[in-house]
Amino acid sequence: MADSAANQAPPPAESPAEAPAVGDGEQGGISKKAAKKAEAKAKKEAEKARRAAERAAAAAASSSAAQTEDLAKDNYGQETAETKLSPDAIEVSLKNLGEEHVGKTIELRAWLQNARMQGAKMAFVELREEGNWSIQGLAVANQEGTPVSRQMVKWIGAINPESFVVVEAKVQKPFEPIKSCTVTNYELHITKCYIHAAAPTVLGMTLAAANRPVANFSDEEAPVDQEVEKLNINSTGDTTGIPAATMLTHLDNIVMHKRSAVQQAIADIRAEMKDLYRSYLRSQGFKEFEPPCLIAAASEGGANVFRLPYFEKAAFLAQSPQFYKQIEIAGGRKRVFSVGPVFRAENSNTPRHMTEFTGLDMEMEIKKDYREVVYMLEGVLLHMFRQIKERCPNEIALVRSVYPAEEFLLPEPGKEVRLTFAEGQKLLREEGPEEFRNVSDDEDMSTPQEKALGAIIRKKFHTDFYVLDKFPEGARPFYAKEDPANRKVTNAYDLFMRGQEICSGGQRINDPVELEARIRTKGIDPASPGIKEYVDIFKQAGVPAHGGGGIGLDRVVAWYLNLPSVHLAAFFPRTPKRLLP
Repeated sequence: MADSAANQAPPPAESPAEAPAVGDGEQGGISKKAAKKAEAKAKKEAEKARRAAERAAAAAASSSAAQTEDLAKDNYGQETAETKLSPDAIEVSLKNLGEEHVGKTIELRAWLQNARMQGAKMAFVELREEGNWSIQGLAVANQEGTPVSRQMVKWIGAINPESFVVVEAKVQKPFEPIKSCTVTNYELHITKCYIHAAAPTVLGMTLAAANRPVANFSDEEAPVDQEVEKLNINSTGDTTGIPAATMLTHLDNIVMHKRSAVQQAIADIRAEMKDLYRSYLRSQGFKEFEPPCLIAAASEGGANVFRLPYFEKAAFLAQSPQFYKQIEIAGGRKRVFSVGPVFRAENSNTPRHMTEFTGLDMEMEIKKDYREVVYMLEGVLLHMFRQIKERCPNEIALVRSVYPAEEFLLPEPGKEVRLTFAEGQKLLREEGPEEFRNVSDDEDMSTPQEKALGAIIRKKFHTDFYVLDKFPEGARPFYAKEDPANRKVTNAYDLFMRGQEICSGGQRINDPVELEARIRTKGIDPASPGIKEYVDIFKQAGVPAHGGGGIGLDRVVAWYLNLPSVHLAAFFPRTPKRLLP
């Protein structure tokens, strides 16, 4: 039959690739030989990949090591004896920086006022010299890592504010003026930066707070809510809303108090005032002398003196150089002046008083009339007020940006305001507040009366500076000469600023008999210690008529700037409750 097995065609033969080798057997359909070859090939490829990975890892490690190596490590850090700046770096003060320095490398020693990072490769800093002189600096890491690396930039950005640093940098012009610094037209591209003296991480008082108006002048601890009182007075380089500090906080953090631009401006104005006082009096033939601070008896017979042990006896701190000025006149000098400390043991805890202050004292021979002395004191003060505007315009503007004040008004030459004490009291009765309608011509003025009269005079005569003359006899010390025409008043006077007394003076009694008689009317024994020695000066030889005055420098500065407290005008204010720092 056609379909029988014998008649079927044989199946086609397998191709060599598919046919198992004879005697090799089968493993999952693949011969053992082929499997071994595949395994060997896989191992070879794996070994090749492993070696490639090792090479890549080694290369990566080498690259990473190259990247972490700090090529700028010698250009920053703590300043040491081995620290070296470039020999071509020029030492320049910021106030003298000019176009001639652009592109040149300079050396600057300054306080780091502020630092901030701009990404990982750039840091901005504000560097400040003395006063308010500040400039922007920037450190930028370059691709090569030298002279500035990323590590250096990060280190600079982390420097604590108020650290003192030494910087080497190239002066460049910024793209636009830098408003946050006093140097606006230049910036420093830093190449080296070293910390000379590090500041603590947390300051007791920040510079921003130090430049704010003082919140409270009490010597007592202020409540917590008063400590952080916010004032709405704009201050230079600052914004409103920054907590203001009390005077106690300022004095407990005296370094930051003195670093503030406003305090340095006040100190500069004070120094110029003192120099103007000296130079004017020298031009008028005055000679400077130095009175002692230690005296053997209470001066002027008063009780407001500091007593201290002095070997086997007691000594006192002078509350005035009054007697010594007169001794200089008696000793043959025509005109003398002094600048020095004055001590008052008065338990007055007010913004107007200190237990130690700087006195500007002068004494001169009177030729014809005691008003010669009045005109001299008036002249020196007007000279100081007019010249300080020329010498310190920037400092005055800075202070007024923190403590706003009206311009200090001065009389026109030849129109100086000079009133008798009685005329001043009459103005108060007629034009002053209701409570002063019945003030007496025989009693000394109170502080409220003085301020009220100052306001009247400013409005009426357009001046903040004036003289009151002929003070009542009862309001003046024993050495004040009475007016021969009216024994109820003396040839004594006060000079005022903004309604507050800043100078007191008068003609002195130069006759010993008259002097002893007047001392007795004050209830003092002319033979008492200290007084007897004073009277004896006028018995030793003939002494010409003379007079003078004492000016409080601290008050002059404070009232000219219209500061809220005289303590701000002192370098280290002393009060009944404050002897530190």
